[in-house]
Amino acid sequence: MSKNIGFISTRFAGTDGVSLESSKWAEVFEKGGHSCFWFAGELDREKEKSFLVPEAHFQNEQNVWINERVFGEKKRESSVTENIHALRSYLKFKLEKFIDQFNIELLVVENALTIPMNIPLGIALAEYISETQIPTIAHHHDFYWERTRFSVNAVGEYLHMAFPPDLSNIEHVVINSAAQKELAHRRGISATIIPNVLDFENPPLNGKRTEEFRKKFGLKTDNIMILQPTRVIRRKGIELAIELVKALDNKRCKLVISHECGDEGFEYVEWIKEHASDHDVDLRIAESHIASPWNNNGDRQKKYSLWNIYPHADFITFPSLTEGFGNAFLEAVYFKKPILINRYDTYIRDIEPKGFDLVAIDGFLNKKAVQSVKEVLKSPMRRKRMVDKNYEIATACYSYSVLRKHLNTMMQNIFPDSAPRICFEPTCRQHESCLKEEQYPAQIAV
Repeated sequence: MSKNIGFISTRFAGTDGVSLESSKWAEVFEKGGHSCFWFAGELDREKEKSFLVPEAHFQNEQNVWINERVFGEKKRESSVTENIHALRSYLKFKLEKFIDQFNIELLVVENALTIPMNIPLGIALAEYISETQIPTIAHHHDFYWERTRFSVNAVGEYLHMAFPPDLSNIEHVVINSAAQKELAHRRGISATIIPNVLDFENPPLNGKRTEEFRKKFGLKTDNIMILQPTRVIRRKGIELAIELVKALDNKRCKLVISHECGDEGFEYVEWIKEHASDHDVDLRIAESHIASPWNNNGDRQKKYSLWNIYPHADFITFPSLTEGFGNAFLEAVYFKKPILINRYDTYIRDIEPKGFDLVAIDGFLNKKAVQSVKEVLKSPMRRKRMVDKNYEIATACYSYSVLRKHLNTMMQNIFPDSAPRICFEPTCRQHESCLKEEQYPAQIAV
């Protein structure tokens, strides 16, 4: 019944959305008795279950050289093609070694067949999956057609072939309804929507290092911590968070950014620092100290986790311009924190109709939004009504039980003979409790 499952991406490390969501999937799989293993160019997973291939990373020198010559260009030199295929051949060999070493029976490809950050890896995966017919779930977080930097390129045939490939042994998963429709329209590929999730059935527990966090970053007991829990990249709209803190006009307010810098260069990072200085906003960037809450590689005690930060936040800013889903939104709800959110497309289509109680803006900060934030910060009763309602809705719509339900269905489709179930009682006698009709939280009427 149990399966060896191989997760594959360019990176499984830190607190980006792909790394975090893959950890949640692995947690659900492993609680169902399966074993999960990891292949990527950067890894912070358990070493005995990891297969590190630096050339698979999107920032690997060879891959950067290729990307500089195929994006923003219409013509591709033959030397670039030769390098693409040389790296593809090497990565394909490494994939075979990974699958043989851990006896992998199912692949879960996290975004590596979605966005062409590493073209040779995508081609290698497409070829291997086609040749071997290994069962595969392709978990798509953001497609290349959603990013303007990929719109002009010299690799159209590779994008069509591998991002994503249309193969009968691949189950496609997307994280929002717009992606599902676009994938069907552009490629004729049907996909299952599985939203990002958190374990809402089990509220968070404060870690032992939680109290140390404020001291480490110079936050005093009377400071108001405004948390921006995202990477420092342009589409996160962090300038709007700076404008909010400025408009609150309270020197006790400190803006803390929790995630790493540099995924898309450092120009935006430097501009954000200047923008904060120009607005007289006290900005703290804590990225070098923050680890994933699911990091089990043994180094966890050396870092603060995201779960050490959220308990101390007084308010969350999430003014993203675009998101595949929005992990930071769910995390804020999980820790019962009030949120200011920019109404990005996925939020409008998939999240807003659920009825969450948030401070919402439409691409700019107005007086009404600022006043709403001030009221939330001043009134404990208003804040409690807001966060309790949000937690209740999220428990019904974005809990682990929702993920478990979808993965059970997919595993039954992929392995119809053995029909392995995913449950939270791996020690039960042949999973007898799983053979009963599963009960999931009823949807809240909104």
